[in-house]
Amino acid sequence: MAATRELGISRFLNDRVAKIPASGIRRFFDMISGMEGVISLGVGEPDFATPEPLREAAIASIHAGRTAYTSNYGLFELRESLAEHLARLYDVRYDPRSEILITVGVSEALDITCRAVLGPGDEMIVPDPSYVAYVPAVVLADAVPVLVPTSVETQFAPTAAEIERHITPRTKALLLGYPNNPTGAVVPREELERIAVVAQRHDLLVIADEIYDRLTYGVEHTSFASLPGMRERTVLLGGFSKDYAMTGWRVGYACAPAELLEAMMKVHQYVIMCAPTAGQAAALEALHGGEPYVQAMHAEYDRRRRTIVDGLNAIGLPTFEPRGAFYAFPDIRPTGLSSEEFVEALLKEEKVVTVPGDAFGPSGAGYVRLCYANSMENIEAALERIGRFVRRRTA
Repeated sequence: MAATRELGISRFLNDRVAKIPASGIRRFFDMISGMEGVISLGVGEPDFATPEPLREAAIASIHAGRTAYTSNYGLFELRESLAEHLARLYDVRYDPRSEILITVGVSEALDITCRAVLGPGDEMIVPDPSYVAYVPAVVLADAVPVLVPTSVETQFAPTAAEIERHITPRTKALLLGYPNNPTGAVVPREELERIAVVAQRHDLLVIADEIYDRLTYGVEHTSFASLPGMRERTVLLGGFSKDYAMTGWRVGYACAPAELLEAMMKVHQYVIMCAPTAGQAAALEALHGGEPYVQAMHAEYDRRRRTIVDGLNAIGLPTFEPRGAFYAFPDIRPTGLSSEEFVEALLKEEKVVTVPGDAFGPSGAGYVRLCYANSMENIEAALERIGRFVRRRTA
């Protein structure tokens, strides 16, 4: 027994898991445990409760005794409604019987896509900065993430030319997460069309995470699968967490050509079986009657977006205009602090929670992420506190 303790349990760990760092976001939430008077602009989820009709649909499902497993693919009624929804919004059409899979959030959808597609040594191109789960999903599939840097000069959107410069004989796929977490960036349709040409020229699969598709401001969302020739080489990922304030329900989806979706379903059925039944009932109601709530939340997010961007710029933290999601990504280099130093000092001195930009990749260094899915009262109070903090650093 003593010998076992001396050797340590780490010898049993999978090397791929061992080399993945813990999320750069969660550490800061551990730090605020027990702190009073904290304003959190850190967690990336709606501050709205799930709309009542959606909650009631789930409750009715439970009361009716619909508590068993669904099909591995998910409730057929939900897949059918989702197919109609995507056709109506983006004119992209999927067969609900064989091309749509209901998952436990988009995180599971991404994981099973990577595991179904990637193998040892395969490369996946990932624009940087990006959502914290992207690179680990590639690594856990025993593949290699290849980061394509973006910057404020390109409005944090990747260009087709820059993507093509990073393609090698081992490149198998491209991951696009837009509207983007953490930057709020949206890729213009014209650039997406150029990226589509690159994908065709190099025979790449494209994984399009479009979880924030309904949260764009002043621009229309372009679903990558709707571009000419892209439906047959795209895995479209989406879900109900952000648009319908259903983060805790864990309902997402993946749409892909039948042969690829069948491979993804194999992973899904052995690991998950099916998404939660009551959550699927709520998602079905979201597609049938949730649109007024989406529109109302969108209008409020837009109001908050303008407030926080204008406020940060006035404070002296240059902030480009986010066109999607619910994040602002200010440049904090005028303070002379690194991203982590800024976040830690702001929390300690003013009790405002933000997230360091480099938690999302090296291109995020010198920035922090603020989530404006919070009350206007809290946003205005946080801006006042951040202003005091910045003035002390730049006086």
